[in-house]
Amino acid sequence: MAGRSSRTAHTVAVLMGGPSAEREVSLSSGRECANALRVAGYTVIEVELGSQRGAEIVTRLADVAPDVVFNALHGPLGEDGCVQGVLEWLGLPYTHSGVLASALAMDKTRAKDAFRAACLPVVESIIADRDEVRSRHVMPAPYVVKPNDEGSSVGVYIVHAENNGPPALDDKMPSRVMVETYAPGRELTTTVMGDRALEVTEIIVEGWYDYDAKYKPGGSRHVIPAEIPAEIRSACLDMAVRAHDALGCNGLSRTDFRWDETRGLDGLIILEVNTQPGMTPTSLAPEQAAHAGHDFPALMRWMIEDALCRA
Repeated sequence: MAGRSSRTAHTVAVLMGGPSAEREVSLSSGRECANALRVAGYTVIEVELGSQRGAEIVTRLADVAPDVVFNALHGPLGEDGCVQGVLEWLGLPYTHSGVLASALAMDKTRAKDAFRAACLPVVESIIADRDEVRSRHVMPAPYVVKPNDEGSSVGVYIVHAENNGPPALDDKMPSRVMVETYAPGRELTTTVMGDRALEVTEIIVEGWYDYDAKYKPGGSRHVIPAEIPAEIRSACLDMAVRAHDALGCNGLSRTDFRWDETRGLDGLIILEVNTQPGMTPTSLAPEQAAHAGHDFPALMRWMIEDALCRA
């Protein structure tokens, strides 16, 4: 890398950890990002959060006094608009999306409403009581049960037609859950960097693309660029930017798709938009950025400069 310049002479606080089920992913992402930011020439302070909420986060950041914040938190607090609201109140520039886009993307039902308004394809879903889902099939199988406001495939149940009965949901599942029609097909994903969709990756895994498949080495195989028809690639790139814009996202986002190739373009649907894509060694967004010519330190530099420009 080139020597440190005035453009990169900023102090960056990297927020990581937090109280969510995705704490370990956040810590891994945060450490990777902190190391890359140092390589890019920034002064970096790692701020590991535990169960801290608003007032404690304000105190921690006041002690650090950064020029800009890199938000490497995942799950509730870090992705749902809460930390974004604290950073807005403090007047600190920060990476990724703002309060509204973060809150919309984290609420899967509200996000689907925004996608439908933008004429983007999604599967049908309902919100149901956990106990009701345990007692009967609330929609015809196959269907998926998941929390309405978690990420990284935390707490996902797939109910197939051959199952004897409804799913035995864990008590850790929230009292209200999302139940949605199962979307068959190939797993595709596209990263948006600013106003540009980078590429389409196919994720190949045995069974469901769950938490372990996402974050454990060897848990999945990524094919980039995906071996798909040009029409499907173009549609993924276009839909990812439109979904990013429909939620009002900033910086980096990643849109996940399912594609049933037996139905052609009609078989392509949006699963969700992740406003805080993982930044671990097995993560998809850094992989796509590298494919587009941005190594990891360069990606970190772009994200910091994007946050400062927006501020």
